[in-house]
Amino acid sequence: MELSYPPEAEAFRGTVRSWLEDNLPEGWFRPDFVQRTEERAEWLRSWNRKLVDGGWLCATWPKEYGGRGLTTMEAVVLAEEFNRAGAPMRGDFFGDTLVGPTILQWGTDALKNEFIPKIMRGEVAWCQGFSEPDSGSDLASLRCTATLDGDEWVVNGQKIWTTQGFQADYAFLLCRTDPDAPRHKAISYLLCPMRQPGVEVRRIKQIDGGAEFCEVFFTDARCPRENVVGAVNGGWKVAMTTLGFERGTSATTGYRRFAKELDEIIAAATANGQSHDPLTRQRLARAWSHVQIMRINGLRSLTGVLKGKSLSEEQRRGLSALSALNKMFWSEYHQEVMELAIDVMGPAGQILTGSEREEMVPGYGRRIAPADYPASALQSSFFFSRSETIWGGTAQIQRNIVGERVLGLPRDA
Repeated sequence: MELSYPPEAEAFRGTVRSWLEDNLPEGWFRPDFVQRTEERAEWLRSWNRKLVDGGWLCATWPKEYGGRGLTTMEAVVLAEEFNRAGAPMRGDFFGDTLVGPTILQWGTDALKNEFIPKIMRGEVAWCQGFSEPDSGSDLASLRCTATLDGDEWVVNGQKIWTTQGFQADYAFLLCRTDPDAPRHKAISYLLCPMRQPGVEVRRIKQIDGGAEFCEVFFTDARCPRENVVGAVNGGWKVAMTTLGFERGTSATTGYRRFAKELDEIIAAATANGQSHDPLTRQRLARAWSHVQIMRINGLRSLTGVLKGKSLSEEQRRGLSALSALNKMFWSEYHQEVMELAIDVMGPAGQILTGSEREEMVPGYGRRIAPADYPASALQSSFFFSRSETIWGGTAQIQRNIVGERVLGLPRDA
């Protein structure tokens, strides 16, 4: 594991940091800075333009597609500096980080020419159409179908937990396209228009008042025949590529939101005297050690990526397991530490103590709490943590991956 970055990476860090300081709104770095909800949409549009003009949007993409072609170390530094500043790093996470790189790897030249420039300019919004009501962790059991009708696919079925589906222009959608083939060899990866007859989006209101998740119903919706990424019935392999991008983007930044949140919990314990309780101090120390383990595991992952082909086969297996281990570790830690947060808050944790000006989840960005459900930042984070052992691969699935692929245990019957 490497603990220091090379000089050229640190020089690049200075470039990124200076640009952020010059381009973020005045007062952004003050603790009391609050961006009003009504201002945010316009600011995000202007920020996307700045990212494009500065060459930071999709900066890791090849230069021939408008990116900067950053090295792995430069990409890590870029992510760290945007995270440190609390600045949005991308116009559309689903477009820039998930489907865009997937199209670059698997798409035809026609798909690249059609969608890559629009993603680069922030002109198209995306959502991910993978999970279904009965097909989440066992994604290959999905039942949404796409049947070829001339030059179009006809899509029927339902997707759920579709983040930002209510504002998406396109979904990167997994559909069953061969009813007779084995389930992993019967799935295609489609780029399906969302704003059309036959697509119904219903927002799902969550316990903290937010409604970013949606359920989406497709009834004879249409998708161009050529909008298949990869081979027809070869979508499983393409989807695994997308999930790899999703899980591999935060190796050295993921722990930072937990560190920021722990600072909030320690401040609350100090303010109300809970920090004098020896058991509370012990639980805080345990939480701090968990955050440091996340930081170190991030550096281990980065080192493994940088060494690449020089790794032994055993080291490669260990590196592939680290992703599953990390997901299991941080999601279970977060539920534990948020129970600590509620305990620290005491009776005040049982009533809504926030305001509509308060950031909802420390470390997730400047999300404004809804006026009709003014949960505090820590309360919202507690609610949010309950879902984290489920989405992105359940804790049970992660244990199966480690047991079967690393320890060589027999598959679960």
